Amino acid sequence: MIDIRSPHLTGAEVAWFAPICSDDYEFLGVPENKYKSNFDHTSEILLAADKLGFRNILCPSSYQVGQDTWTFASAVAPQTENINLLAAIRCGEVYPPMLARAIASLDHVLQGRLTINIISSNMPGENLDSPSRYQRSRECIEILKQAWTQDYIDFEGEYYKVKLDNTDPVKPYQQNGGPLLYFGGYSPHGKDLCAEHCDVYLMWPDTEENLLGHMKDLSERAAGYGRKIDFGLRVHMIVRETEEEARAAAQRLVSKLDDDFGNEIRNRALDAKTLGVSLQAAARERADSEGYTEPNLWTGIGRARSGCGAALVGSPEQIIAKIERYKEMGIRAFIFSGYPHLEECKLFGKYVMPHLETLSLPVAQGRVPAQMPDTPLGAGLRK
Repeated sequence: MIDIRSPHLTGAEVAWFAPICSDDYEFLGVPENKYKSNFDHTSEILLAADKLGFRNILCPSSYQVGQDTWTFASAVAPQTENINLLAAIRCGEVYPPMLARAIASLDHVLQGRLTINIISSNMPGENLDSPSRYQRSRECIEILKQAWTQDYIDFEGEYYKVKLDNTDPVKPYQQNGGPLLYFGGYSPHGKDLCAEHCDVYLMWPDTEENLLGHMKDLSERAAGYGRKIDFGLRVHMIVRETEEEARAAAQRLVSKLDDDFGNEIRNRALDAKTLGVSLQAAARERADSEGYTEPNLWTGIGRARSGCGAALVGSPEQIIAKIERYKEMGIRAFIFSGYPHLEECKLFGKYVMPHLETLSLPVAQGRVPAQMPDTPLGAGLRK
């Protein structure tokens, strides 16, 4: 049985994707200057998603290409109105007490509309094994939580030894434990970290049967810590007025793809050899001759993308039905994207968003206080 944290929620957090890591194309694997990652282009996508009613947006992280996540999120935050930002952080990259302060500061600028995507990959030049990477992340999260809920930090672990007495750091705007922590990872050590410390377990696209297997596993692990977690799905989107038009758009997207260059794009990511990426490759291998591994789930995007490698393809009615099915399974958060991201965002906003009940998970979980904390950093900054 899947025991989720929020069975009472009838809606879901519907999010989009900000391609700050040079991941925007008209034709997959064919770079064009007009889709190049820069602040103007990517912030336009984010602000469009805000106006269309999306409740969150993933700001990813990469060492190889694109913009710095935290700089981008901090710069765009004052321009937003309602949307949450899901900012990716790489545990181990920034000294945890400083990271805790940076997160709390941005949370004030956003007035509680900040969520955090926990990443545990190796740094460039590192080759830590899975247990070591996730242990470092565990220690980082435990320090963050001390900084957000106490007036001191007293921590001793394998990677960090921190003792800060009588400190007066900025506490997060979200007073009930700080921003929600979203986590994606498939190894046993990663799943255990999520079960112990995180709030939303993010999955990449797979068959419903396989998704349910991961959800059951995480529910059981979380129960072992006396906790419950919510579940999310990160998947691409191709929606058109008819299924035929959507399938044609999917084929057009990969019509100019050079598979050797696609492999190069996939392999440049630091997570290219992780278990999660191998599971996406296995899904492509199980797909039919057109790349579909189950009705309306197309794996062609994985030919030129590490990580999330499949899309929901279909008419508005088919896409809505699929999302409702996922919600019935217990999924409470969705992170969608499409190519080109601005155009597909608008199509999804036109055809699907009006038919979905959406919500903000931080608000649903009581993370945002009824009144602004004393001396907020973000007062007067929002447009």
